[in-house]
Amino acid sequence: MSLRENAQAALRKRGYTEDAEVTEEKTIPRGERGESGENPHEYLNQGEKSNDTEIAAAIDRLSALNSFDYDRVRKDEAKKLGIRAETLDREVRAARNGDIDDNSGLRDVEPWNDQIDPAKLLDEISGTVLRFIVCDEEVAHAVSLWVTMTWVMDAVHVAPLAVITAPEKRCGKTQLLTILGKLSYRPIAASNISSAALYRCIEAWQPTLLLDETDAFLKENEELRGVINSGHSRDNAYVIRTVGDDHTPKRFSTWSAKALSGIGTLSDTLMDRAIILKLRRKLNHENVERLRYAEPGLFVTLSRKLARFSLDFIENVRQARPSLPESLNDRAQDNWEPLLAIAHVAGGEWPERSIEAAVKLSGSEESIDENMTAGIELLKDIKEMFDEKGVDRVRTKDLIEWLCSDDEKRWSTYYRGKPIVSRQVANKLKDYGIKTNQTINFGLNKSKGYLKEFFVEAWTRYLPSDNPDLSVTIGNSVTYQYPHGSSSYRYETVTDNIGNRERKTGEDDGQTVTVSV
Repeated sequence: MSLRENAQAALRKRGYTEDAEVTEEKTIPRGERGESGENPHEYLNQGEKSNDTEIAAAIDRLSALNSFDYDRVRKDEAKKLGIRAETLDREVRAARNGDIDDNSGLRDVEPWNDQIDPAKLLDEISGTVLRFIVCDEEVAHAVSLWVTMTWVMDAVHVAPLAVITAPEKRCGKTQLLTILGKLSYRPIAASNISSAALYRCIEAWQPTLLLDETDAFLKENEELRGVINSGHSRDNAYVIRTVGDDHTPKRFSTWSAKALSGIGTLSDTLMDRAIILKLRRKLNHENVERLRYAEPGLFVTLSRKLARFSLDFIENVRQARPSLPESLNDRAQDNWEPLLAIAHVAGGEWPERSIEAAVKLSGSEESIDENMTAGIELLKDIKEMFDEKGVDRVRTKDLIEWLCSDDEKRWSTYYRGKPIVSRQVANKLKDYGIKTNQTINFGLNKSKGYLKEFFVEAWTRYLPSDNPDLSVTIGNSVTYQYPHGSSSYRYETVTDNIGNRERKTGEDDGQTVTVSV
């Protein structure tokens, strides 16, 4: 039974009818409301009637407001009623969407009675993960922080996916997803879901979604991937669909915490928005306990403490401005910021632990390579080719031959088991603003090919930080930085401010080179 239903039951016990609301002066039928939907009388002062009565009246009153008016008063109203703003949002949404049946089975968690130490709570959660799951400590720390994030979603602006992955079966993926379900805020678990069901259950219940077997149903479902991707940033976490016989446009929220579990990697766009939790199969000497043997009350206690954390520290999380590791790219910094904010609030060893976890799981060379898109990999391999050969230009056919010469790279079997061709290379490079299909001088002969200078800006923008960094562009002068120590570097072209390329030569001082055009 929902909070609103409990309150209405209390109204019935006091003799009020189903179609009536209690006001300070008299009982007013719903049909006698003003045009705005609000009652014309003041509501009861606090303490004059039961809290259930006040809550029922407040929910009915607030559900009649438009979105702008409700947003202005929601926090103050929740504070007056002694409930969280998220709880009030859910009840008001349920009152507005009476056509959605709340059969979600979501449980309400009573907050822990005593004050908690956030650092000790994170320790307990991390320790519990390591007790039942074979994984690195950094994974357990990330799980602890992500679970806590689900309880303070009202205070964060980015909701990174938790992607549980392993190379094979029997690595503990479903076990870890089950633990997330026992600890997260309002969890809903499923092994398959449609895009419509996903945004409708988020709109109705604001749950934490736990999706298993994603390798079986998500890779080929572009619409569902798009809906999941849309929920990454609070500001853009909406989809628009038409509803009813008259096809009225309606906006649905996709803002919620989501965990995905499956074998291997998911699409680039999903992995780029995720905290990746890699698991491995247990060795004979690695001993973990079976989850079904956990002592009674273990997860209930932790959930109650998480609920208390949300009550006591949500504003601290909202105001936290943690330092972000520079070794992470911009998207990875966005993903980790809410988790680092929670660690910052917890204090103790957690700020340092969280940074170590972020760097290992999202900033290491291995993690970068595993999540590299085909376009970025192509740029990286072409740079490797130029560096290896020490040339400033290459024929297209020679580039294709070099790319396909390494069987460990994707290019020899790029398209349905066949090698990549020049057209496919050109299409990939065009996305990065690189000139293609150019006729270039090779000694006395001319041929289709690429100059090294075509790639410098793309390498600078998209490859890791060990490459030159385009730092300043002012007028017709461009400054590049190079981590080459005291060695000399020669650069032969830049793009001017109207898009024309002109060959120039500049010598650097070991750190920077400025070329004017």
